Amino acid sequence: MAGTRIAALGHYQPARVLTNDDLASMVDTSDEWIRSRVGIRTRHVAGPDEPVDELAAHAGAKALASAGLAPADIDLVLVATSTAIDRSPNTAARVAARLGMDSPAVMDLNVVCAGFTHALATADHAVRAGGASRVLVVGADKMAAVADWTDRSTCVLVGDGAGAAVVEASRPGEEPGIGPVVWGSVPEMGHAVRIEGTPPRFAQEGQAVYRWATTQLPPIARQVCARAGITPGELDAVVLHQANLRIIEPLAQKIGAVNAVIARDVVDSGNTSAASIPMALSKLVARGEVVSGASALLFGFGGNLSYAGQVIRCP
Repeated sequence: MAGTRIAALGHYQPARVLTNDDLASMVDTSDEWIRSRVGIRTRHVAGPDEPVDELAAHAGAKALASAGLAPADIDLVLVATSTAIDRSPNTAARVAARLGMDSPAVMDLNVVCAGFTHALATADHAVRAGGASRVLVVGADKMAAVADWTDRSTCVLVGDGAGAAVVEASRPGEEPGIGPVVWGSVPEMGHAVRIEGTPPRFAQEGQAVYRWATTQLPPIARQVCARAGITPGELDAVVLHQANLRIIEPLAQKIGAVNAVIARDVVDSGNTSAASIPMALSKLVARGEVVSGASALLFGFGGNLSYAGQVIRCP
């Protein structure tokens, strides 16, 4: 079976920026309290007239333009999101309609913060198996719409945005650009991160998530590298789910990626759930902080206490 590659990336964030000082006027918190605990300075927040599929379509359009492709070139659209309001049409169908696509297969994946890496693996498998030729993979979430703005432990975390990747078969003679996925979950701890109720609200057991992420995930991330045939010390970049800077930094250190650029987009974007990894990766590439062909560990984790990771080559 042929390997696959990421041909291009794109990202999008709403215009409105919510600062820590803005939050301090809404809930009992402060800039110092937020920075010291989660490392976040600002986050982007979508308005009521900016649905998740609009954010996703903007990111997808940028990825298509960067790849030099037309909407008709895509035959599968995968959208990772946990904040879509409607059940049908799904978000992927609405994204395809916004972009003017012809007749792609359209699927949503709800694996919360690990959604993009699950969707990327699904795209990789689809192309390898011959079920698709080019796939638009989008992670998009509107976490501000499900935030409890009276809970300072969670509302300070969240932001909105979308990131996208175009996945296609590797070129002849080219090494695969998307490595094998390692994925799984801890179902008995699924309650630790949740979006539940009517209306749905985001809540989590912060200490339990922190302990799980910083103790249980490093060996799994090293397993991702081993399956890709690379050591952590050889990685050029590490793009973890942008949950909290106090999780990202110790986790990256425990993985052993001593020479890698570590994505810290959470500082300016907050926790954007499924959007966080593709958005952070797209920014690293756009800023030239990683070069074409550079190796990057992508590792998502969070809701359901799910995780998924793969090593990719940057477009």
